[in-house]
Amino acid sequence: MPRSRGATMDRVAVWVSARDPISEAGVVSALRPRPEVRVVPVEEAVQAQVAVVVADSVDDDALRLVRMVRRQSVAQAVLVAGRLEDGDVVTAVEAGVLGLVRRAEATPDRLVRVICGAATGEGSVPPDLLGRLLDQVGTLQRQVLRPRGLTFTGLASREIEVLKLVADGYDTAEIAQHLAYSERTVKNVLHDVTTRLQLRNRSHAVAYALREGLI
Repeated sequence: MPRSRGATMDRVAVWVSARDPISEAGVVSALRPRPEVRVVPVEEAVQAQVAVVVADSVDDDALRLVRMVRRQSVAQAVLVAGRLEDGDVVTAVEAGVLGLVRRAEATPDRLVRVICGAATGEGSVPPDLLGRLLDQVGTLQRQVLRPRGLTFTGLASREIEVLKLVADGYDTAEIAQHLAYSERTVKNVLHDVTTRLQLRNRSHAVAYALREGLI
């Protein structure tokens, strides 16, 4: 019996919210059999570690729901959207989204990975969208930094290295191995950046750095 209770405690509590009941029921039915997560009803939403918001696109209604979730609970937000455009990553992250998934790519395995990552503070963005954002860094530098006479001094070189690897999709252990740091050092670097710049999490830090042309 103690083992069973421990297993239950380790499961990530998830609340699912969608505009239409069919979409909500579909995501709930995909998650309910999974041993990694525990789907909670709306009346227990305050206990959720992760809130999964299902929407057609990253529009005002979806962002409003994400902000409401972030205000009313400690849950991290994962947004499953039918359509994702290039500019949606920064918009969603600034609203408080930690994980972003296309509905067509939201298989149970993929969704559970993103949810479990969000529960531990790990962000997730479709690689092609993040890749296109990185391709725009040169333009951001020309349009944002240079006209204002700014340089890269907003972030230390070590912070830039860590954020670049976060943007490339590496997790904490992989970043530590790549840079020959301890995992604790990587976490401290990210904590320093998010605290100093008043950002919510590592995904928000990457979005900020991209927007400001720092990476």
